Amino acid sequence: MPSAVPQPVVARLTRVAIFLVVTVNSGPESDVAVRGLCADLSSLLRAVGFRDLEGRLSCVMGIGSNVWDRLFGAPRPKDLHPFQEIRGVHHAVSTPGDLLFHIRSTRMDMCFELAAQIMSRLGNVVTVIDEVHGFKYFDDRDLMGFVDGTENPVGEGAERATVVGEEDAPFAGGSYVIVQKYLHDLARWNAVPVEQQENIIGRHKLSDIEQLDAAKAPYAHNVLTTIVEDGDQLEIVRDNMPFGEFGKGEFGTYFIGYARSPHRIEQMLENMFVGRPPGNYDRLLDFSRAVTGALFFVPSASFLDDVEPELASKVPAAKSK
Repeated sequence: MPSAVPQPVVARLTRVAIFLVVTVNSGPESDVAVRGLCADLSSLLRAVGFRDLEGRLSCVMGIGSNVWDRLFGAPRPKDLHPFQEIRGVHHAVSTPGDLLFHIRSTRMDMCFELAAQIMSRLGNVVTVIDEVHGFKYFDDRDLMGFVDGTENPVGEGAERATVVGEEDAPFAGGSYVIVQKYLHDLARWNAVPVEQQENIIGRHKLSDIEQLDAAKAPYAHNVLTTIVEDGDQLEIVRDNMPFGEFGKGEFGTYFIGYARSPHRIEQMLENMFVGRPPGNYDRLLDFSRAVTGALFFVPSASFLDDVEPELASKVPAAKSK
């Protein structure tokens, strides 16, 4: 049997994206509609993406813990669970979310069209919880002025960091993803001297060069988000995007992190919000507030293609190629 084909969790980073989180309404018609979309998502993606092959349109669909059993029955991914709130010096909230659509392209109109087609298929069987249209800000900086995503692994390293293997064989080719929407107090942040900002991030602002390890503050963001286990650094793939709405006065960063296990991202967040050791928290959170938090399993593309719209009580077998 051929290996399962992953969804494009390690697709090349793009200039724009739409992040769409929805809940699935109760009732069998809702489950049928969602399962039908699972089976047809690759077809929708090809149809919209064919309009501009250089637009690099991609879509990752994630499934939340609370809806997995309804849609697919047993077994379930071994590490799938609801996002757990973290109460430390600051608060990482847990918010509703049954489905995540992470749509990326070089063109916002293509992202918008695919989102429109997905929502047309789902109709009134889902409720939109959160929708963010993200963009890359100048030379890949966030709205706080620092380059974001510099330390992402690439190539085979990215796949090793994100794609489930034999540790959960029925769901090999899948991934886990955690999303959070952070709102920034830019007025307060911009009043902080650049040298102090650099100490908070652990990186020089203009050059994007990391500070020397010996010079980093123990509370630096890149210190607390580095996870080492048995001598190996546990990596994740981030594709964060700035966003903003002047009418609402809201400006921030949409965090999205993919990993082969959610535990490594959860440990990063524990270090940020509680501290390592407790109390030594991420000072970036003094200026940036998490207003959403959700965890999803990203089945392989092979899994989605094989979902039966009327009945999906067990994991579908991968199609022969």
